Amino acid sequence: MKRIDPTQIAKAILAAPGWARVGITAPSPVMRDDAADEMARVILNHIEQPPMETDERQIGLAL
Repeated sequence: MKRIDPTQIAKAILAAPGWARVGITAPSPVMRDDAADEMARVILNHIEQPPMETDERQIGLAL
């Protein structure tokens, strides 16, 4: 079994939508469950398909 690097998980959490990061502390159990599901999806997606490394010198274009 492949060991998961905690740094990967931390990056995935920070890449999750803001509503999910805040939602896990919501008083509503439904909101907490939805937020936890979204966080889990983001973490799994980040681990399975890590983001491409970009050159810091490259200028990003606005979408």
